[in-house]
Amino acid sequence: MAIPPCLKTGVLKSPAIGFNLTGSLMKSEDSGFAVPTKSKSIRKVDRERLRIQAVFSFPPVFLTKKGRAEKQKQLKQELLEAIEPLERGATATPDDQLRIDQLARKVEAVNPTKEPLKSDLINGKWELIYTTSALRLQAKKPRFLRSITNYQSINMDTLKVQTMETWPFYNSVTGDLKPLNSKKAVVKLQVYKILGFIPVKAPNDSVRGELEVTYVDEELRISRGKGNLLFILKMFDPTYRIPL
Repeated sequence: MAIPPCLKTGVLKSPAIGFNLTGSLMKSEDSGFAVPTKSKSIRKVDRERLRIQAVFSFPPVFLTKKGRAEKQKQLKQELLEAIEPLERGATATPDDQLRIDQLARKVEAVNPTKEPLKSDLINGKWELIYTTSALRLQAKKPRFLRSITNYQSINMDTLKVQTMETWPFYNSVTGDLKPLNSKKAVVKLQVYKILGFIPVKAPNDSVRGELEVTYVDEELRISRGKGNLLFILKMFDPTYRIPL
């Protein structure tokens, strides 16, 4: 009895079997089992061919300056729209927090400022519009005792950072920045101001934090702190400088 060609080669040919774009085996819905895949060398050639075809058939939007700007604008708008109803994050559910984090990571991926702490864009007064920090949200306080607006100012020329609350208490704290690299700095808190004018020196050197700027442009800043805390801020006053 003659041996079928497919048994000689060890490859079963079937119209129900196909390969995906990477050259890997696609399971047949009809047969319900897998068959040997193409050889490694063939798969490698196929993947390279498909990669080249994809580049020339679908040019990435990031190849042009205009395309990058449009993508950044689109992603920022999606992020801001998702943040708007969440009261700076105070009403965010775990699902909301996950979604905001995912959107923020997409924006971070198109960061136009590769060395944020060396850029003039970082300087000025920023308004906090979203955070996962319970401390900044003042989540344990009754709603009527929570600060209406929070600001954070950064001056890299003097290596100072300042966080400010507004009504009803106007508390603030000023600290020193010690850059670790072009994106991250250690924050050492120095002076608190109670009600905006009563100075209180920070108790000891253990009052420290971290500031990592993962995105910054003229309008928006995204920062992350210890424990992957997320802070999203919009520019309020680029001319503001922290009083010495």
